[in-house]
Amino acid sequence: MSDLLTAAVAGLSAGGTYALLGVCAVFTYRLVAVVNFTGAAIGTAGTFVMVVLHQAGVPLPLAVLAGLVAGSAAGVAIGFVTTTWFAESDASTKAAVTVALFIGIVAVGLRLTGGQHPHPFPDLVPGSALRVAGVELTNAALVAIALAVVFTLLADALLRRTRIGLHLRALAERPMAAELIGVRVRLLSLGVWGATGAFTTLALMIVAPQRSPDFMSLSLLVVPALAAALIGFFRNFWATLVGGVAIGVLEGTMSLLGGSNQYRGAIPFFVILAVLLWAQRGARWDEAR
Repeated sequence: MSDLLTAAVAGLSAGGTYALLGVCAVFTYRLVAVVNFTGAAIGTAGTFVMVVLHQAGVPLPLAVLAGLVAGSAAGVAIGFVTTTWFAESDASTKAAVTVALFIGIVAVGLRLTGGQHPHPFPDLVPGSALRVAGVELTNAALVAIALAVVFTLLADALLRRTRIGLHLRALAERPMAAELIGVRVRLLSLGVWGATGAFTTLALMIVAPQRSPDFMSLSLLVVPALAAALIGFFRNFWATLVGGVAIGVLEGTMSLLGGSNQYRGAIPFFVILAVLLWAQRGARWDEAR
């Protein structure tokens, strides 16, 4: 039992990251109706801007700020593509566009950063907060989880209690009607893309020292992020938050299974499959009858 608790605690750091990235994916989908496959790649690009500047002698706070601006700008650029040329396309086409853009970002990123060569990342949140079940729970893990909770609270409050939130809901549900009544659809859409780009960049800056420090590995965090978003059916922020943390904990417990440990990266795929099967249960039951 103690080993299980130890492994679960060890998975909290990854879980916090998955949760934050997943909540950002839900935020993007709810407001601009795009399943964004580029989220983690955008954050990775901003993170590497920070790393390159810091290695060149720029003070860490300024490098972090520049990385956040770069991540936000990359998000706005992706948003510009989707809102300019694919605004009237269906959700499947928009998702396919972000997949193509994801491949392009990763290809360019690998070229510029030396392939999968590891890079030293500065530890933005060093040290351990406390010891649980014999495992040091790092400050980075706690900050990642806290950021996921804060972003969830902010997103929920923004949509429910503010005038901007009302406009954003109109943008998500009836974009053409919103534009006709004077809502600045393009500006709000780009603002959503920029905000999620900055948040995903910050999340990856925090957890990058604990992950495989190369462009591809960080970009592929989009898979567990989308698995978490799918748990919330791309609608529920809190279910996504819990789902992201749960995926991280589940990956941690896989380390107890000996040879199965090397396959724990497949857990998000199994989660996606399970959620899709669960979502189709009603239709399959009706067919069986």
